Amino acid sequence: MATGEREVAPLLWPVEARLAALLPDLLVFRKPRGSEPELATAQGVLLGVHVTGFTALMDRFSLTCKSEHDMDKLAHIFSYYISDIVEHVLCFGGDILNITGNVLLALWTVKKNQLSDIITLVVKCSLEIQEKFGIYHTREGQDLQLKIGLSAGQISQIIIGDEQRQYLLVIGRDVDDVQFAQRLAQANEIVLSWNCWKLCEQYMFEVEVTREDEAVKLRDMRIIDPFDFDEHFDKCLDYLPHYRTSADTLRTALELNPDSALEQTLRKHIMKNLAEKIDEGQPMEYVSEFRTVTIVLVSLEFHKTAWMLRLCHLIQEAALYISTVIEKGGGQLSRIFMFEKGCMFLCFFGLPGDKKPDECAHALESSFSIFSFCWENLAETKLVSISITNGPVFCGVVGAVARHEYTVIGPKVSLVARMITAYPGLVSCDEVTYLRSMLPAYNFKKLPEKMMKNISNPGKIYEYLGHRRCIMFGKRHLAKERSKNHPLLDREKELEAFRMAQERCLHQKKGQVILYEGGKGYGKSQLLAKINSLAQKEGHRVLPMKLQEADSKQRFYAIQTLMAIFFEIDMCPSYCRQECLHRQLHGMVEEPLHCLFNDLFFVKAVRETPLIFLIDEAQYMDAASWEFLGTLLSRVPISMVMTLTPTFTLSGWAQHFLKSSQAVIVPISKLTAPSLLRMACWELGVVSIPQELQIYLLHRCFGNPFYCEVLCQDLLSGDILLFHDLQEEEENSKWENLSANAMKSTMFSISPATSEENQELFVCTVKDDVNLDTVLLPPLLKEIAVNQLDQLSPEEQLLVKCAAVIGHSFHIDLLQHLLPGWDKNKLLQVLRALVDIHVLCWFNTSQELPAEPVLEPSSIEIIEQTKEKKKSDAGLSSPLRLQGELSPLQTEMLEFGVPLLREAAWELWPKEQQIALHLECACFLQDLACRCGSCHGGDFVPFHRFAVCSTKRSSETSQFCSYTDTGSVLTRVITDKLQLPSSQDSYQFQTKPSRSQEDFSSDHFRTEAEFLDQVNKMLAQTSPEKDMLTTKPCHCEEILKLVLSPLTQHCLVIGETTCAFYYLLEAAAASLDLSDNYMAFFYLRKASSLLGQPSAFSFLKKHKVKICQFEEATFCSLRSEVCFNMGQITLAKKLARQALRLLKRNFPWTWFGVLFQTFLEKYWRSCSLSQSPNNSSENKKKLAVLQQQVHCLSLLWQLYNLEATASNRRFACLATLMQKNSAEEFANEAQVVSTYVDLSQFSQNMGDREKWLHCEQVAIQKISQCCFSREELLATAQLMQALAYSKLCLGHLEVSIKLGFQAHEICRHLKKPALENLVLSVLFRSAFLKKKFDLCVHVLESQWTLVSQGHDILGLACFYSACLDLLLYGKGLLCRPFGECLRFIQHYEHSCILTSQSNVMLGVHSSLAMWFAQDSKWDLFEHHLSKARQLVEGTNASVFGSHGFVRFLECQVLMLQKTLEGVFMQIPPETHSQTLKYFKVFFSRCVTCPVYHQWVSELKASVMRCRKRESMPLTNIFRPFDTCLTRIWISGEFLKDNNTFEGNLGIQGFDRVADVKENKDEEETQECIC
Repeated sequence: MATGEREVAPLLWPVEARLAALLPDLLVFRKPRGSEPELATAQGVLLGVHVTGFTALMDRFSLTCKSEHDMDKLAHIFSYYISDIVEHVLCFGGDILNITGNVLLALWTVKKNQLSDIITLVVKCSLEIQEKFGIYHTREGQDLQLKIGLSAGQISQIIIGDEQRQYLLVIGRDVDDVQFAQRLAQANEIVLSWNCWKLCEQYMFEVEVTREDEAVKLRDMRIIDPFDFDEHFDKCLDYLPHYRTSADTLRTALELNPDSALEQTLRKHIMKNLAEKIDEGQPMEYVSEFRTVTIVLVSLEFHKTAWMLRLCHLIQEAALYISTVIEKGGGQLSRIFMFEKGCMFLCFFGLPGDKKPDECAHALESSFSIFSFCWENLAETKLVSISITNGPVFCGVVGAVARHEYTVIGPKVSLVARMITAYPGLVSCDEVTYLRSMLPAYNFKKLPEKMMKNISNPGKIYEYLGHRRCIMFGKRHLAKERSKNHPLLDREKELEAFRMAQERCLHQKKGQVILYEGGKGYGKSQLLAKINSLAQKEGHRVLPMKLQEADSKQRFYAIQTLMAIFFEIDMCPSYCRQECLHRQLHGMVEEPLHCLFNDLFFVKAVRETPLIFLIDEAQYMDAASWEFLGTLLSRVPISMVMTLTPTFTLSGWAQHFLKSSQAVIVPISKLTAPSLLRMACWELGVVSIPQELQIYLLHRCFGNPFYCEVLCQDLLSGDILLFHDLQEEEENSKWENLSANAMKSTMFSISPATSEENQELFVCTVKDDVNLDTVLLPPLLKEIAVNQLDQLSPEEQLLVKCAAVIGHSFHIDLLQHLLPGWDKNKLLQVLRALVDIHVLCWFNTSQELPAEPVLEPSSIEIIEQTKEKKKSDAGLSSPLRLQGELSPLQTEMLEFGVPLLREAAWELWPKEQQIALHLECACFLQDLACRCGSCHGGDFVPFHRFAVCSTKRSSETSQFCSYTDTGSVLTRVITDKLQLPSSQDSYQFQTKPSRSQEDFSSDHFRTEAEFLDQVNKMLAQTSPEKDMLTTKPCHCEEILKLVLSPLTQHCLVIGETTCAFYYLLEAAAASLDLSDNYMAFFYLRKASSLLGQPSAFSFLKKHKVKICQFEEATFCSLRSEVCFNMGQITLAKKLARQALRLLKRNFPWTWFGVLFQTFLEKYWRSCSLSQSPNNSSENKKKLAVLQQQVHCLSLLWQLYNLEATASNRRFACLATLMQKNSAEEFANEAQVVSTYVDLSQFSQNMGDREKWLHCEQVAIQKISQCCFSREELLATAQLMQALAYSKLCLGHLEVSIKLGFQAHEICRHLKKPALENLVLSVLFRSAFLKKKFDLCVHVLESQWTLVSQGHDILGLACFYSACLDLLLYGKGLLCRPFGECLRFIQHYEHSCILTSQSNVMLGVHSSLAMWFAQDSKWDLFEHHLSKARQLVEGTNASVFGSHGFVRFLECQVLMLQKTLEGVFMQIPPETHSQTLKYFKVFFSRCVTCPVYHQWVSELKASVMRCRKRESMPLTNIFRPFDTCLTRIWISGEFLKDNNTFEGNLGIQGFDRVADVKENKDEEETQECIC
């Protein structure tokens, strides 16, 4: 019950019943008799159950490193084991007095003449307990067994305490007898005390006398006819007035009527924090936690001559003092229990709600005070022993629903009990307490090691000697030393404040104080170390020191230490300290007066160098030192630099010092997100960290550098990361080896710490089997966070703990779902309180990752007219501009605003309670796990739910079978979800061949102009109700972050691996849809770890998770797309083929197979389209398969299209044909339009002009059947981009620019970054060829914003290629400096992504060659030209390929000219003929890109003249477009400037400026040509 049962009954009980469940009937039904201590006697039978092996089991767990995990298992075992025993005792009418450690004590209170019958009843109960629960086998190999002792006779009850807190004790000879009987018993034995044996019906029992007149061992119970135990049981019930009266509950105490007086009485026996949680209505399973506490056990052994009443008063006096001292130190007296020679007091520091800083120090000081009091004031005390331990424990409820107790379980609890016996008469502590107390070492004494029962490694034990005053000097150096490789981040303002204060001190001859104030971990000590280093370099004398809390209690400690450092006697041995002092004072102070410096060092000496005091942790300075420094500051011109933590209360002299006019307080702020990530990279020794690790650090650190440092050290020590050489990148053939490549496919974030030329650069990745969300905090950071959590009220703590289960961000409705009995008003009230103190804050998506791009932008040079235009346009709203609408998911979203709090609160939950809460979250979120409303719902993997429906139904049981016997609730809910309607229901099959171009009716759009006119009308809508681009913005990105990603985590925690796999595929598909390739890889890598390592033999392949064939195919398809984006071409082809094979659509491997498959696709498949299934569910499954087939085939032709070889061309042609046939089986026209757009692009790349234009025309005609829903809008954007691309290829530049603006507006609304980037690339190329260079700059600015945030290497390569073009031919306009472009290419030219993109890299290397030719760096020119020459054969007729080819031809022509001039001496004679061959290849390959033909013809003519030794002007090479563009024939009418479409990029009016410049350029060019 304690660690995970979700009982409903306790929530329905009144407060009295919930209190009574924690207390014995002896307290619930007692009548108060007077002032404490109350003493009463009664007759009864005692049952003691001792669980043996439990201490040994704890010891086994303590030897492992996973303390929290082990504590969870330990508590789970004990709770479930003891709960069965408790219920059994209650069924026999017993009253559970307490559950202390591994001992349960129960009492049957009766009259003396009823004892024999009750003993028989208790013996029967004991025998059944041994029979049913006598031995428990654990997986760890340590069996738990029971030893039972019985005693009977007179029991004394005593109530100890005051009006605030009371404790129940049972004492007497028979209490000692039951403990003695337990000790005599062996495992699985029952021993009766001698008094119990004398009082029982002896003829009914078989016994063995173990010790005469002491105890007997019970063997069995004789069944003598006519004895009937049922009758005997009914007879005994008459003796038990509080036995249950109904079958619904095991105790009458839980059915009492509400009684305020009883409630107040019971409340005194409950710890305050627990009572507050009960008042809040918290279920008992919400109360249990795993946390680190400090345990104090006080043992008082009394003289045997003490009378009972006197003994009670001694215990009362001790209890009151112990309780007062412990509570003053921040702890609680939890329990008092008797033993044979005295009593023990069990105290805890750090229980829920009580965690305080320095709890170990407070525990030690409180213990020493108690030790002294008991020795000095309790006359009858024979021995006082106190032991203190610190460590992780389970603190919560154990037992049954009807009777349970709040207890603490853990190895440190066992250790503290053993230390009492091993080290009597001392205040002893373990090594952890000694280290964490931070008290001076001279207050402790190491004790000799001793053997302890069932404790294999107790560690070092120390005796605490109490606080001693010891005159000691501080150390000269600070705690932090400046690291040369780790620069100080974001502290320029703080350092400037120090420099200004130093200048004032030198010029004004007045003392100056700089006080840096900031929270713990903000880097104050690092800043002080930096100042120390700077001051010493400038020749100043620095006196540095660091104070500790203990120093504040020593008068003049700070001044003594500073003066000792000043006189340089702090580091010398004590025997020569006097001699050093004499030497320092010689000549300044008369020798007879040297004795004045015995206690306090101070001298007014002439200093040759400026003096600076550096005092770290100045809040620990004693008041006398503050007063002295104030006097010193007013009289002596020295500089003081101090650090303060603002949470401490300072003395009056300190406050007076801070208010001085010479004191300047400088607050230290947290690090910005980019700086924090840069610091993490330096700590880890890498230049880049993966995105999931960035999120991990940002969510836990919140800009605190100390937290970042500790977390990075923990990651390194925990063997969580893998490190890879950045320079070594090659194509992999296995998916499992791609982690490093995925990391290298993103931009790295920092420069190396040192600037060595041959320095190795590394990146790191997270191991595949590691889930960062469940990585536990380092103990130091967890203690800090738990301390913050305990400062909150109980209801605030509960809310934070429940929110921690949901995640870093959470929705209010889901939070209320986890809080039992909370209404919306109460929830909002508590939330407002937490927001006010900044524990929580309203969710802001911009805070997820650094707002600034990781790549530092360079300055952009823009003409002043452009800047003014942007300012004037900022206030205008374009009719097409996306309206700022808040996502429905964000209106009630919050996130944590305090570092570490969420992680620490999550770790406090017991494992089973975590699972139960994560299950609730999963059930809540699964209804939201679909596309957003503007996308009309549906799955991110099309028809995913329908394809896996049968698989979900077939799973009768869940892997989470331990939570429910009927299968997982989540699995059943998901199965229900699969039946929900979706917008995808509108898809139909095409049951007959699609109609040809001539079959379209006259009402369809037959011309391009009509289609464009329709798009113009759609974009020109001004009514919000009709405007598609303003009514419903897409929120799929928010759904991915706030629903899908948390949902996968919830499923993983609860063990629902099948459901986790389902949502991981959805999350990966959503990430790819949002162009976030790395996060898609991250989710797919998680999915791979669920499936397990693949077998080397396919017939042995067996996944750990049961998935259907469709999901396996989707998994392959998604991985193929990720590999394609990473440049892993071979693996991408392999996975795409594998996916098609699983989808029953095989793709051939050989050229003969290509021919045969082509014949089938052309002549057989079109005549034999599959018939639509009658079953609607089967229809959806078929649609899911078709959709994946189309996707895989689209990937395949793009993969084969990367290399322009005959073989690849055949495979690519077949893939496009198969894609078209599969797409035409849909009646969904948007899919068909997208397919024909793909076909037109492929045909253009292949140089097939007729097919290119035909597919484009068919796509225009097909779009007529679309109604401009969101899916059709995406198809429209793709078609608009294709049309803009086509017009660019054909030379219709103005039309291309206009279409590009329209496509960009739609893409921006749809949030399709990849498509938007492609549109911007086309738009730039059109504007560039049109010589609208100012427009080019603004297009590149928008493209930079798009690609830099996503760290897209291919997008950045295209961006820098465009920047190079602008540098070469853009009239001096600068978007990025050449050095930045060159560095990017040098870093990434060997990456798999760029090596697979021959078209882009041909243009890049050719442009670099032209740049170096401008500077006459001919060796570099030749170097890049040779690289470009190797890429020519791999390009195609695309715009990028044609552009690169043109650049290459320009370089070739320039090389020929320079050869004639004698620059190149090693050029072979066949270069001229080879160059002419290149021209021939260009015209044959790039037939579908005529925009460059005129210029290439002129270049070819120049080569022909070059062969005749004719000269060629150099300007024609370096600025070719100044002459060529004016003569390119552009068919069709020129479009008028339309500023509406340019408003999206903030470029209204640039056409006019560009046209004026263009006309001027054209006039100059014509003059040049003439």
